[in-house]
Formats: sequence, C-alpha cells, structure tokens
Amino acid sequence: MRIPLSAPDITEADIDAVVSVLRTLRLSIGPKMEEFERSIADLVGVPHGIAVSSGTAGLHLCLRALGVGEGDEVILPSFTFIAAGNAVLYERARPVFVDIEPLTLNIDPEKLERSITPKTRAIIVVHTFGHPADMDPMMDIARRHGLPVIEDACEAIGARYRGRPVGGIGDLGVFGFYPNKPITTGEGGMVVTRDSQMADTIRALRNQGRMESDGWLDHRLLGYNYRLSELNCALGLEQIKRIDDILDCREALAIQYSEELQAIPEVTTPPLTTKDGRLCWFVYVVRLENRDAILGRLTEQGIGCARYFAPLHRQPLFAPYGNPRDDLQITEQAAGQTLALPFFNRLTREQIHEVCCTLRRAVGPKT
Repeated sequence: MRIPLSAPDITEADIDAVVSVLRTLRLSIGPKMEEFERSIADLVGVPHGIAVSSGTAGLHLCLRALGVGEGDEVILPSFTFIAAGNAVLYERARPVFVDIEPLTLNIDPEKLERSITPKTRAIIVVHTFGHPADMDPMMDIARRHGLPVIEDACEAIGARYRGRPVGGIGDLGVFGFYPNKPITTGEGGMVVTRDSQMADTIRALRNQGRMESDGWLDHRLLGYNYRLSELNCALGLEQIKRIDDILDCREALAIQYSEELQAIPEVTTPPLTTKDGRLCWFVYVVRLENRDAILGRLTEQGIGCARYFAPLHRQPLFAPYGNPRDDLQITEQAAGQTLALPFFNRLTREQIHEVCCTLRRAVGPKT
C-alpha cells in the first residue's frame, strides 16, 4: 500500500529504552513492568494495573477472576473485535449479543437490560473505535442486577466519559497495545481495577497461578503464561510519555478527515466529540453504501483500508449461540457500511488529502 491502513510510531528514544533492557539481567517480571503498570493505573485513576501479554489475555483473565464458567451468560456487543467473544468462549460461557447505538456504534443501554437473565454473570462494554460508551446508565443497570462490568477499553486509552477516564469506571478495565493502537508495546495489554483482591488474583493467573507469597514452583491456581516482558514494558513506558501529544495529533487528523469529507455527501463521517468527554481516535471509520466495491477501488489505488467490524454473530464460531433476544438491526446495518481509512500518528495532511480525493473518485461510477 502506498498509504497503509496503520503504522506504529517508534522513536529513537523507544529503541534506546528497549536496548537498555537487553543490557540488563532482567528480561521478565522486573522493574519496567511495575513502572509501566503504575503509569497506566495513574492515567486511569485506579490503584492497580496488571500488565498482560495482550488485550485478549486481559479480557480472558477478567472473566476467569470473576468466576465465569460453563453455562453462564456474558452480555457484549456483536459489533466488536472477536477477542471479546473469544474470551467468553475460553471459559465455556455463552455470549449474548446486544445491539448498538446508531451514532456511536457502542452498546445501546436501552437494549441492555432486556438481555439479562438469571444466568447472566458479567457485562462487557466496548468503547468502540475509542468513542466512550454511555457508562452511567449501564452501570446503574449492572448494579441493580448485581453484575460486574468489564470495560473493553483496548481501543480507548486516554478517552474520557463525563470527565472520567474510561477503563476506570467499571469493575475492571482492559487496554491493548497492539501496533495499530495509539501507543504500542508491540504485543501487550493491561488490566486495571480498584479491587485489590481481584488484582492479586489476576496477577497470579497471568503467571502460572502463582500468588505473590508462593515460591516459583508453587501454584495455587490454574494459571496461564500471560506475562508481558520487560522489553515490551520499556517500550510502553516511553510511548506513554507522549500520550497527550499523540491524542492531540490523532484528533487533528480526524478533524482534517471530517472537514475534507464533508464535500462527499455519500460519506457519513464519525462524530468528532462526545458530551463532557474525549474520544481516543483509534481508527477513523466512515459509513457509506456499496462499501465493498469502494474498498476494492481504494485498494487498487494503493490506499490501505478495511471493513470494520464483521459482527460476531455472523462469524461461524458463534453461530451455535444464536441471538433470540435482540434483532441486532443497527449492528447489521453498520457492519455492511463501515470502512476504516488510513489512520496513524505519522499520517500527513497530504496523505489525508490524497485519501479523500481517491475516495471521492471511488464513490462515483466506475469508468
């Protein structure tokens, strides 16, 4: 692709930080991990951060620590990345999909409560594309039913909902640091929580089931190797230093996109603001008819783009679970129209202009 869909933003300081770890004797479970955990916990405003190997691992460990198991139900949107659904299946639980709001593409609070049954054990709220979900009504519903809320904030680091950092509003929050995220650790994730007992359990689960008081060969729980190396954490520490500048930069890119795309009536742009909060611009996703044909035309011109998302309930893996409680009408509509355009920290104004000009030509009849 002449203009890729995404690209990591790696500086010389990032490289030096990783190399410096290689010159030490500690490549895992060391001071960089602890420092990175504190930096993310402080950003979110909670006491505990637990570094893990990926956002997917973080979601899995949250469900595991909550005791979700076979036959339990977990509510989540279908319009999301497959990691959230996979985490539910890892524990042999049943995913129950809820439809989304037409503007934000986040789970619809008005449709959430009708999906709760005596078998419901948890709710996963996804901050889709970095746009904060409407947390207050969903937290009210969850509290009335005694249900824990996991915030999937893997796409939303630095986003704020009514003045509060996302990830720290529910019982547990999860961030992801894959290379297409605003900040990256290469591979990696972070669980955040205010619950010290839950934090201790998740720390043990990520490290083969060892509690902090256990010896290296003592394993109190059935655990996993979900650790994050010192190299990853060193990279994350350097990246998090730039988080404010990165979020400002990506917001400016989104504004330029929206301004240029106003001239193309066939394209629906995403909302640029949220009430009393802040978006984290993970991706820039537009909606348009004839999406797949336009995607093909952009790709032919060397413009990196992708459909976002293929809904989970349409994936063969989730077909056995059906979805009798919600028709998922907005999910179905959005899934057929959403197109992610090139979006990354070092995207230039000239590149955005080229993407928009190419898109303008692509929405017209092909000659």
